[in-house]
Formats: sequence, structure tokens, C-alpha cells
Amino acid sequence: MRFPDDVPVLTDGVVTLRAHHLGDLDDLVLMCQDPETTRWTGVPTPYTHGDALTFISSIVRVGWEQRDFRGWAIEALDDAGTPRFAGNVDVRGAPLATIGFALHPWARGRGLMRRAVDLAADWAFAEGGVEIIHWDAHVGNEPSLRVAHACGFTLGGTTAGRLYERGRLVDAWTAWRRFGDSPLPRNSWVGDTVLKGERVVLRPFRDADEQRHVEACSDPVSQHWLAALPFPYTPAVARAYVASSIWAAAAGTKATWCIADRRSDTLLGSISVMDLGGVDPTQGEIGYWMHPDARRRGYVSEATRLVVEHCLDPQGLGLRRIALYAAEGNVASNAVAVAVGMRHVGIQTGAEPLGDGTYADLHAYELLR
Repeated sequence: MRFPDDVPVLTDGVVTLRAHHLGDLDDLVLMCQDPETTRWTGVPTPYTHGDALTFISSIVRVGWEQRDFRGWAIEALDDAGTPRFAGNVDVRGAPLATIGFALHPWARGRGLMRRAVDLAADWAFAEGGVEIIHWDAHVGNEPSLRVAHACGFTLGGTTAGRLYERGRLVDAWTAWRRFGDSPLPRNSWVGDTVLKGERVVLRPFRDADEQRHVEACSDPVSQHWLAALPFPYTPAVARAYVASSIWAAAAGTKATWCIADRRSDTLLGSISVMDLGGVDPTQGEIGYWMHPDARRRGYVSEATRLVVEHCLDPQGLGLRRIALYAAEGNVASNAVAVAVGMRHVGIQTGAEPLGDGTYADLHAYELLR
């Protein structure tokens, strides 16, 4: 296959996939020098015009000629209405293929990559001899996961050391899409709605939350009542918690929010709705933890009330039943359940492991829609 003459031009009227040309060099360099691109991909650092020229004239050209690396430039209209290089998407191999993509900063947040991946996947299945496309990305790369989720990939899980980049092994999230699979999401991404109360806002976690996150989960009170918390609770553990929460949200099994002060946006704690992928998908369980300086101030009750309303709202999670469990002796947590109107329905004897190695009775609360 001759490059660029034989590279198929694909378009859906908004996004166009075309052959790369030398006019893409400046934007390609800017994209690959962007901190987010550097963070989540294995592009050379620092990335130079020589690297961009090698990518176009060697990697992409040879890939098309040998039909084992089919790479396109993504083109879309910028804010001025001018067609502009927006990123890369490539399908490598056949009949078993992998997909890779990156988007220029100016083009992010517009839904362009979902369109580009759909175009590339459709061509790969119809014309490229591909039977299955595998996707992988660094653990924690939420934007890439959102694309895979939106394009109907089946979410697999985490594979240790799946990627080797810049001399290091990287754990990766994995997913796949087979020929004939629907290109639509397989389930809803849960917990995507920002919930606002009088004093708190429930929002996604951010990098700036990390220090207070570590402080909250290293606190002796947290460690006592939540025996499953790792110790020591390090920044790496905090990042793993956030990453696992993002994956669970994409899989539809757990919705997690950072509880933040509505005025300062400071992290106060975390609240989740768990077990959404269980035997009965119409019910879930609420769990939370709080930073020491946010306790006994009504913040967690306000956050829990917001989550309960969102859970039982047909326009929210639409659950039929919500539960909350609190250990005997955890006065604050039991009080939260009562404060949000949940009914005490029983006690499980010796069911809750504590941080000191003992077991406490577990009080059960519920609320039905």
C-alpha cells in the first residue's frame, strides 16, 4: 500500500481520518510535548521535530506499506472553523489488533476521539482484516478509558507490567472489541453527576486532593474503623484508590465521589455507593471516610443525604434499595444513618473486623424507594 496515496480517508462529517503530511509537524510536536501526553504515553521526552518527522516518514509510512501499522491523522475544525490536525489514531496488526490514540490539547473535551476510534475500528473490521481490537492504557488514564467505554469496548481489568515504556514496566487497564460488537457503551458510567449541597459538593478526585486523602486514611480513627485500609497509607495507595474507583465507575459497579468544601474546594472525605454490580443491580451500599478536621461537623450527613437522594432518584442511579452498615461503638457513623432517615433493621454479630484485630457487631440500616 502506497503512502500517502492509498491511505483511506474516513469521515463522519465532524472528524476526518487522513494520511499524515509535513504540515502536521508543528501540531504533532506540541501534542507530544504536552504534559498529559507525556504522562500517559511512551512518546520520547523531550519530543523534537526530528521525532515527529521520524514518526511520519518512517513509522507511519512503513506501517502502511507493510500493512501492520495503519495510522491516521485526525482532522477537525478548530474554534476559528479551520480544519486542523487534532491527533493520531492507529490500528496495529491483524487479525488480532491493538489500538492507540492521542489528542492535541486544543481538541480535547469535544468528543472527537470517540468519533475517530469508531471510524478506525469500523474500517479495521470491514477492510483491514481485523477480528478483534485490544485497547490498553496506563492505570489511571481516565480520558482514554472514557473513549474505550463510549466506543463499546468490553472492559477486562488490570494487567501487571503490560506496557514497557522509557525503560520501565507499566501496569495497564485492558479492554477489547470484537467484530460484530455493538459500538455503544455496555453499561452506564456511574457516579458521573456532581452533587451540590449547602456546604459540600460531591465531585471527582483531583491531583490536588492527594495530601489530605493520605492524611484522612492514615488517621488512627480511620484505621481503626476501616480495617481494610492499607498501612502505611502512602500517596501511591491514594492514587491506586482513585484509579480503582474510576475503573469501577466505568464498569458500573461502584460510584465514588470526593466530598469537598463548597467554598474552598478542600477535600473533606470520600463517599461511595458499592456493590452496584451484584446479584441484584437495584440496590447498593453506602460507605465513606472523612478527614479528621471534617468530622462531627455535619458534613458527612449532608453528603450521605445527597447520595441517598441521587441513588433513589429514577433520573439518578434509580436504585430500589440503599443500605448502610456501621460498627457497634462507631457512634458517629450510626448517627449518620439515622440522620438521613434510614431504618435500623438488625445487627450482625461479630461481623465487622476492626483495626486492632477484634470484631464488632455490625448495625444494618436501609431505605427503600
